[in-house]
Amino acid sequence: MPNDPVTVAADGTVHLPARSVPPPRGISDTARRYLATPFPIADWPPVSEVAAYRKQIAEVDAGFAAARAQALASLPVEVAVQRMNGVPVYTGVPRRLAAGRRDQAVVFLHGGGMIVFGGELVRGTAAESALQFECRSYAVDYRMPPDHPYPAPVDDCVAAYRAIIERHEPRNVIVAGSSAGGNLAAALALRLRDAGLPAPAALVLLTPEVDLTESGDTFQTMAGLDNVLKHSLMQVNLLYAGGHDLKDPYLSPLFADFTRGFPPSLIQTGTRDLFLSNAVRLHRALRRAGIETELHVWEGMPHGGFGGNAPEDTEVTAEIRQFVAKHWGRTGMSEGSRS
Repeated sequence: MPNDPVTVAADGTVHLPARSVPPPRGISDTARRYLATPFPIADWPPVSEVAAYRKQIAEVDAGFAAARAQALASLPVEVAVQRMNGVPVYTGVPRRLAAGRRDQAVVFLHGGGMIVFGGELVRGTAAESALQFECRSYAVDYRMPPDHPYPAPVDDCVAAYRAIIERHEPRNVIVAGSSAGGNLAAALALRLRDAGLPAPAALVLLTPEVDLTESGDTFQTMAGLDNVLKHSLMQVNLLYAGGHDLKDPYLSPLFADFTRGFPPSLIQTGTRDLFLSNAVRLHRALRRAGIETELHVWEGMPHGGFGGNAPEDTEVTAEIRQFVAKHWGRTGMSEGSRS
C-alpha cells in the first residue's frame, strides 16, 4: 500500500509508527489491572561506577523490604537461615508439610538481575517457594556484583547444592529459579554435569535470563511493552560478567552444548515478557538436543507473572506442581541426542 506507514529496510529491520497496544481481551481482570500498574524504570549506571551501583542496589532492596516482610508474616511457613558450605541459605518449611514430601526439596535461586533482592529479602523467597512447591525450600543467598561478579554467584550455588544433596538424594531435589535465578539454575546444572556431580531431578526455569548477550527478537519487540522489565539490562550483564565473554555457557546457558546432557526442564514465560525469546530459544535448543522439556507461555503476561494474585499465576503454580510431581524420584540427567 502506498500510504503504509510501516517500512522495511534491506537488512530486514522493520520501522513502525507510534501505536497504542491495549491489554489482551482474554486475560483476567486482575491481570489487566497488573498491566496498568506503572513500575519504575531502573536505569543502571555504567559498569565503572561501582559506588553508584552500591547506592542504587541498597535503594531498590530497601524499597521492597517492608512489603516483603509484611507478606512473609502472613505466610504459613517457618523460615530459618544457616550456612551451608559457607553460603547463607534460607530454609522454608510449610507448617503443614505432607508426610510424603519430607524427603523432597527445591533449591530456589532468586531473581533480581544478578544484583538485587539478596540478604533478608531471600527469606521471603524461601517462604514463597516452599508454598509454591509444597516442600522444603532452600533459597540460596548467593553473592552478587559489584563486589562479587561471576563466577562467585555460580560458585555459591554449587557449594550450597553440594551441601543440600548430603541431606536429600539428588533424585528428590528440584532446582528452580526466576529471571536471573533461572540463569543460575541452568548454569548450576551445567557446572554439575561438567564436574561429574549428581544432577537434580529436574529444573523449573521461570522467565529465565539465559542469554546475557540479549540477542533474541523480543529484546526489541517487547521493549517498553513489558511493564515490569522495560528495557535492556546490558550494563548489569557486563557488571556481572566481570570481563568474561557473555557467550560463555556458564554466563549464557542458552549457548551450551545440551547433547552432553541436561535435566528435564519446565520453562515459563508470557507474550509480553522481554525474555520471551530466551524461553523460546532455550526450549528449542533443548528439544533439538533430545532433552525432555516443557514450554508454557501465558497470554499478556509480562516478566515475572501478574504479581502472584491473578488466576493465571495460579495456573503457573499448578503446572509447576504437576511437572515436579512427575519428576521427583527420577534420575535427573537426560543424556540428550548425540547425532
